[in-house]
Amino acid sequence: MYSPSSVSKRFILIYVLAIQIFLINSELSINTTNEYLNHKCLVSQGKYKPGSKYEQRLKFITKLFYRDSIRGYDGFGDSTLTAILQCRGDSYGPKCHDCYATALAALRSKCPWYKGRIVWYDQCLLSITSNYTYGQIDYDNNFCISNAKKVGGDTFEFMKAWNNFILDLAILATSGDNNYTLYSVGERRYNGDMMYGMVQCTRDLSRNACRECLFYTSLHLQKCVNGIRGARVIGRSCSFRLEFYPFIAKPVHNI
Repeated sequence: MYSPSSVSKRFILIYVLAIQIFLINSELSINTTNEYLNHKCLVSQGKYKPGSKYEQRLKFITKLFYRDSIRGYDGFGDSTLTAILQCRGDSYGPKCHDCYATALAALRSKCPWYKGRIVWYDQCLLSITSNYTYGQIDYDNNFCISNAKKVGGDTFEFMKAWNNFILDLAILATSGDNNYTLYSVGERRYNGDMMYGMVQCTRDLSRNACRECLFYTSLHLQKCVNGIRGARVIGRSCSFRLEFYPFIAKPVHNI
């Protein structure tokens, strides 16, 4: 027969285990989400023919990327072909490998035979072009995804806080102490709420180019994020995101 105290302890233990399972599942759901975001067929670069030299080079590069994708990044560039694989900073190993396989299959189905094509997923970017763009900022291929809900209160003060947050994350991502990952995440309190942010550049860019890319996109896509309670700006060369909920299950910096 159980005493009231032992029954109480059992209920507490069950409650604690339930909370732990919930937190583990929440973390897994944040980390493993790999939503398709967008794609673009670069029609102006034309198409290649089956069996052509371009296709042979492309097959060779994609096989190398498949082998090396566990590193979280791979890149190749010459006068006839540039390929960039960039996984999200917390997506490496099997997650990056799987995202690359998904992205490559998507490009083949969505942009068949096009020399230039880009696809974005939540955990990776895959870009292929028929000219030399390695290390160069792509100012054209970017887009924004906004939340429907608007922030309350002073919009000007919110945008000031947003821009300062992104600026600080950009500096953190490009600092020498960050081992040149061009990626950073952080959190900051705003009017009693916690803001969560992330910035990332493709690792073919220099530190200065990464900062320039982030500043350019944050300036030219202000309308998309103005007064919005969470949004992400995504490009071929750089991306940033701000939400009022944690979307990456990694240790963050309070900045």
